[in-house]
Amino acid sequence: MRIAQVAPLSESVPPLLYGGTERVVYYLTQELMRMGHDVTLFASGDSRTAARLVPGCPKALRLDEAVYDPYAYAMLQLGRVFDHADEFDVIHSHLDYFTFPFTRLVRTPTLVTPHGRLDLFDIAPIFREYTEVNLVSVSNNQRNPLPFANWLGTVYHGIDLGDYRFGAGDGNYLAFLGRISPEKGVDLAIRVAQHVGMPLKIAAKVDAADKAYYDSVIAPLLETDNVEFVGEVDQAAKSEFLRNAYALLFPIRWPEPFGLVMIEAMACGTPVIALTMGAAPEVIASGRTGFVCDSYEAMVQAVCRVHEIDRRECRHHVETNFSARVMALGYEDIYRRLILTADRAARERYGKAA
Repeated sequence: MRIAQVAPLSESVPPLLYGGTERVVYYLTQELMRMGHDVTLFASGDSRTAARLVPGCPKALRLDEAVYDPYAYAMLQLGRVFDHADEFDVIHSHLDYFTFPFTRLVRTPTLVTPHGRLDLFDIAPIFREYTEVNLVSVSNNQRNPLPFANWLGTVYHGIDLGDYRFGAGDGNYLAFLGRISPEKGVDLAIRVAQHVGMPLKIAAKVDAADKAYYDSVIAPLLETDNVEFVGEVDQAAKSEFLRNAYALLFPIRWPEPFGLVMIEAMACGTPVIALTMGAAPEVIASGRTGFVCDSYEAMVQAVCRVHEIDRRECRHHVETNFSARVMALGYEDIYRRLILTADRAARERYGKAA
């Protein structure tokens, strides 16, 4: 199949530091290439890929201080993609609803994977306007706010386990990995670590939008004994950070669509302790690869039960359910179904015209 993968331009593919969506696009693109497909990746110019790369900007927008309006680049990128729609059997966009209007302008089957939250009031109208757009959810829970949308299936994120080294958790610290923001719950992670008397290491980025929250709420908590702020980490450092951790704390306060860090941690053998929100119950095998908790108090109790978890089972869980291969096979099946449906519609249309 001739497949167009359309990635966000905020980060390179794969990201140099933080960036979940772009990392998923990287693993998907690489695996589709290994499976023999002809893939064109529309991404930032500093991306690395085995596919044909069509740059939408010279380098990742978040790291380019000269960029003021990133949406202008996104629209230009989508225009270029759909100008060449006839060159592809299927277009797979990861730019969420920005893609929707373009789908009505071409006959090439187009699939959109939304990666962000869908429970915001402002989002529903555009999904209602474009109910015909083909969508894939990254968890079943992600669909809940928009049950009327045209969901073709759920494909969980996958990773290349070669990028994640198995470890024994010898660092004896709790870990938090991700982004500093109220919905990610890093303050809860600090409270849990203090309660159980274990060191906590925080590897996270701080977006400009969350700087005030960081300064007023989180920075004072970082002065607590046994709390270390590591900052953003690259892929190699992330693997070491996770494999040496006793457990990963994932105390989210929002319906996380997936939570890539959970499978990254489990791939390193590290159990995950999460609150029961979003996709956490779908990703964690509670009691076998970590614990899904309904309260802060339950998270504290779960830390005391981490010794019950077999770290090898954590990695096996990812190998079986969340590998790049499993993800690519899931999307490949949907691509084929879309192409068959488009071919059937074309035959019916031309038959009627004759």
